[in-house]
Amino acid sequence: MPIVTIKMIEGRTDDQKRDLVEKVTAAISESVDAPKENISIIIEEMQKSHFAVGGVRKSDL
Repeated sequence: MPIVTIKMIEGRTDDQKRDLVEKVTAAISESVDAPKENISIIIEEMQKSHFAVGGVRKSDL
């Protein structure tokens, strides 16, 4: 029973997230031969001010 967590900055549409989980589910199913109905995906969204790369918050760019 694969469980996948995807962390990303907020702002994607519901259609984009729907497409993402469909494609990730398919990739996992094909890669590890798991039935799609056994694959769980959790999307964790964060504000730009809560994510930084190289010491710079994304909200400061």
